[in-house]
Amino acid sequence: MNLSKSETLFTEAKKYIPGGVNSPVRAFKSVGGSPVFMQRGEGSKLFDVDGNEYVDYIGSWGPHLFGHNPSFIKDALLSSLENGTSFGAPTEAEVKMAKLITELVPSVEMVRMVNSGTEATMSAVRVARGYTGREKFIKFEGCYHGHADYFLIKAGSGALTFGVPTSPGVTSGNAADTLIADYNNIDSIKALVKENKNQIAAVIIEPVAGNMGTVRSTDEFVRELREICSEEKIVLIFDEVMTGFRLSKGGAQELLGITPDLSTFGKIIGGGLPVGAFGGKKEIMEFVSPQGPVYQAGTLSGNPLAMSAGLAVLSYIKENPDVYNKLEEKSKLLEDGFNENLKSLNKKFAFNRVGSMGTLFFTEQPVTDFNSAFTSDTKLYGKFFHEMLNRGIYLAPAQFEAFFISLSHTGEDLNKTIKAQYESLKAIL
Repeated sequence: MNLSKSETLFTEAKKYIPGGVNSPVRAFKSVGGSPVFMQRGEGSKLFDVDGNEYVDYIGSWGPHLFGHNPSFIKDALLSSLENGTSFGAPTEAEVKMAKLITELVPSVEMVRMVNSGTEATMSAVRVARGYTGREKFIKFEGCYHGHADYFLIKAGSGALTFGVPTSPGVTSGNAADTLIADYNNIDSIKALVKENKNQIAAVIIEPVAGNMGTVRSTDEFVRELREICSEEKIVLIFDEVMTGFRLSKGGAQELLGITPDLSTFGKIIGGGLPVGAFGGKKEIMEFVSPQGPVYQAGTLSGNPLAMSAGLAVLSYIKENPDVYNKLEEKSKLLEDGFNENLKSLNKKFAFNRVGSMGTLFFTEQPVTDFNSAFTSDTKLYGKFFHEMLNRGIYLAPAQFEAFFISLSHTGEDLNKTIKAQYESLKAIL
């Protein structure tokens, strides 16, 4: 495979951009080699600057539920573009978008648009603190909620990939207010609540984690978590930046049957454009400025381009309830193929899938939390990644990430991927 233009671009990029990339996982440090520079996407395919074609399972890290560049999103963007790109003033699209989110996600009674998932989670924690009058909050080891200072304490995703669970530049004060619990371990929550009685404002969790690889919270764990938060008057925040509108119409909370107090969204609600949102109970959201005392603002919040793309996506989901059944069929086909390959090769690697998200871990023990995820052989994953890349399959360039299936993935794509997985595993084992 010729990647000469990508390599030239990467050499040039490193002169002007830290590490040559604008987000760490793109640098391929976890898997080795140089990153592939992409030129365009169409449906289930990505095409790089050297003309190579890939079946894509990143989908811009989740939002491309319908694949790259679907016509109905493109049409919505072109129509909106005719009227301008940004006004810094309210638009009708914002109202329609907020109403649609509240219709699709019953726990969200009011919603505020922001510009990214990080901004959404950061704002949700701030509102929870303002609402409760408390300062501390609990997050889970291996969960990633963006790069706000107080989230970069034993975080997942890039921090996990690079072996840096905390980041220089994060103050001791931030670290002191961030309490760390073990995912799927309710006793760790009980201990923290007891030790910090009436001091905890919020618990934030990825109900289905995607940033230590795909890991589902168990029914019993999340049910008890909800009960504890209610009893202790702690705001339960579901980070659905990755899972919202991907796993189901109502996100992971619909799948799990649990109602959080606040939810955060991103990625998909802008059709792949920079966007985020946080919302939940009216009594909590009324603390947000200008109605309440908790300040949050953004010139580009509710940007008309992002809102037009988001409206197109969420309207399509609302009008086509079979979307998730079709995604499940495709995802199940891939899962069955992967597991059959592992069986034929006499390997019991953990393969976790929830809906259209999944991760193949190079460990033979079940992966249910950060510690079990960390037993995965990352060097072996790196070899697997490059074998798949050479066969035209573009996976996450890091073990501790999810892959995503879209409605644009065809039977031919999935069968090609299953075959490539078998050949790749055979080559490295």
